[in-house]
Amino acid sequence: MNWKDVINFASKGNPTPNRRVEKSEAEWKALLSPDVFQITRLKGTERAHSSELCNLFSPGIYSCACCETELFDSSEKFQSGTGWPSFTDPIKLNAVAYHADNSHGMQRVEALCNTCDAHLGHVFPDGPAPSGLRFCINALSLKKKLT
Repeated sequence: MNWKDVINFASKGNPTPNRRVEKSEAEWKALLSPDVFQITRLKGTERAHSSELCNLFSPGIYSCACCETELFDSSEKFQSGTGWPSFTDPIKLNAVAYHADNSHGMQRVEALCNTCDAHLGHVFPDGPAPSGLRFCINALSLKKKLT
């Protein structure tokens, strides 16, 4: 996967997820902590360098904090210096959805859980080879499972 693929998904439609999880805002609010709800359901952003996940590189799988869909493998994680956990590729092509985000006077591509539409963060074309992608993800949108 590369930047051209991300732009194509954002403009023409995302891959079909393996399953869908849909809940009302009230149901999500009852299930999630206030911080996780703010990030994942209201498209918030946590403070840079606020999580130990930024510097954690032990083996494991990162799943969605809302629906537990597996999103990223730790082997795709890298130190970006941005203050948020960063990955080069999702675990599967259909794990992440992409949407154009023109908020805050910027043109970006939002990354969401393709199963439950949780806001994860954004993806940028300035990551390392071979994908060239940097998935800049809010740590609160993730749960790490050891492998």
